[in-house]
This record gives sequence, structure tokens and C-alpha cells, in this order.
Amino acid sequence: MAIMITDECINCGACEPECPNTAIYEGGIEWTWGGGTELKEVKLEDGTVIDAEEPQEPVSDEFYYIVTEKCTECTGFHEEPQCAAVCPVDCCVDDPDNPESEEELLAKKEYLHAE
Repeated sequence: MAIMITDECINCGACEPECPNTAIYEGGIEWTWGGGTELKEVKLEDGTVIDAEEPQEPVSDEFYYIVTEKCTECTGFHEEPQCAAVCPVDCCVDDPDNPESEEELLAKKEYLHAE
């Protein structure tokens, strides 16, 4: 499953540079599909196609957050999620609302990085 950051986050920022997909952002900061990926455009669930560099609304205004659609739990990059490994307060945890198999995570990695 994807990783999420709980509201116990102390906003230290240790997790952000560790993410191989650039799926972690500071609270209040817009994110893009293209950041840290090879994506040039993205087809949304409703069929709309957007430029991958088009800014998206922040998921959280208060704490660092992980964009679920970009999180691969570091599958294919590392043995374990690097955000969780470096978090000093253990607030990078499995997101129970977004379960994904290892195969799904690998497919997401391949999609994000044009492999």
C-alpha cells in the first residue's frame, strides 16, 4: 500500500529528499506529476489529459504529505520505504485507504519512470 504522513509530523523535511519519485511535498506546496518522473502528460480518471508540469493542489496545508499516485513505497529502488526509514517520529506509515500489491507498485514505478 502507499505510504502516508500522519498529523504527528514535525515538519523536519527529512523524508522529502529520500523519495525516488518526488512524491513528498512540504505542506501548502503545490505538486506536479512530472517532478521526479519521466511523465510529460497524464490522463486523469475522468479522461482529461493534463501537462505533467501543471501544478496540482496541495494534499495538506499543515504537514509534509505524500502524493499517493506517485508513491511506490520505494519498490524497485530500495528494500524499504526510505521516508519511513529516516522519519524521526515514525509518522510515515502504511496508508490503509490505498492498498497496493507489489506488482501494482512495480507497474506504477514503470509508468512514472517510462521503463
